[in-house]
Amino acid sequence: MSGLIKDSPRGVLRSGWTGSVGDYVIAGGWACNGALLIVCDAAGGVFGFEGTSGVVRWKDPGIHKEGALAMAVHPGGSLFATSGQDGRVLIWNAEDGRVIHTLELGSGWVEHLAWSADGQWLAASISRRVHVYGVDGVESWRSEDHPSTVSAIAWAGSTELATACYGRVSFFNATSGELREKLEWKGSLVSMTLSSDGNIVACGSQDNSVHFWRRSTGEDSQMYGYPGKPSALAFDDTATLLATGGGESVTVWSFQGDGPEGTQPGVLKLHVLPITSLAFVHRGRRLASGARDGAVIVWSLQGDGDGSMAGAAFVGDVVAGLAWRPDDRGLAAFDAGGGVTVWRVGNR
Repeated sequence: MSGLIKDSPRGVLRSGWTGSVGDYVIAGGWACNGALLIVCDAAGGVFGFEGTSGVVRWKDPGIHKEGALAMAVHPGGSLFATSGQDGRVLIWNAEDGRVIHTLELGSGWVEHLAWSADGQWLAASISRRVHVYGVDGVESWRSEDHPSTVSAIAWAGSTELATACYGRVSFFNATSGELREKLEWKGSLVSMTLSSDGNIVACGSQDNSVHFWRRSTGEDSQMYGYPGKPSALAFDDTATLLATGGGESVTVWSFQGDGPEGTQPGVLKLHVLPITSLAFVHRGRRLASGARDGAVIVWSLQGDGDGSMAGAAFVGDVVAGLAWRPDDRGLAAFDAGGGVTVWRVGNR
């Protein structure tokens, strides 16, 4: 399942290990403070790799029998959750790969999972509803039906849950489920990310634009001109830089000063096929991008969104996801062929 990397990475990316799972990688993330890498695939399998060596510590190849759809690691790192087309959410012990809670949400696909920042709540979406559970697997509340299928969920800290669907973003009280705020816009929202303070909401739209709201002022704005749907979005940890896909280039908007309105974004050009994944480090201005060309590039960014390549490598297929290790000294990439690649990351 693991071995040496075939192609030598460049720059800050240093050789680490490779592995594989049974099918297209749906999601991956670091657990146990970076000692374990959790991966789930389209065939419904869940795998735990040793973080430093790539040795498989445990695996359950077909636990979501109709296919896995989402995975989320608990902020504490000792638990994680998976969901699938079987209408179930499973909460796992990361250390030994043991399922400790099975949540039955009904008939349908459970497409999105997210833990609150304090790890007290787990949100899951199925069709037009969201359900919120405690860490003990007990349901706290569920929403009424949204106007359409929920396309994204995200937590604003630990106090509010945000959901996106056609025409609106909604904010719910974490404990009661009370609807606190609706941000409305006529259009199909396909992706969403929140700034670290929960003030800025950015959504990719079906009409090849990025729409964002500032909750503190009630103002909203639109960024046009993308050649495709911006399905990959990421904020840095300071809520200053917003990286967006939607084409072969990474477009980075700066919220410094009066931006991004009236300013020119940084445009990072090296990929030759559309961007599929974006991930900022936990602390700092490094950004990793992955694309349909199989390339993974690490960028060093400036405050205005401009940047330069700091490292680059190739994986065997379309990049399906990226995950920085908690200490930002390792980067994992997952691909459409079931490949898992981990690089060590240097300072320069």
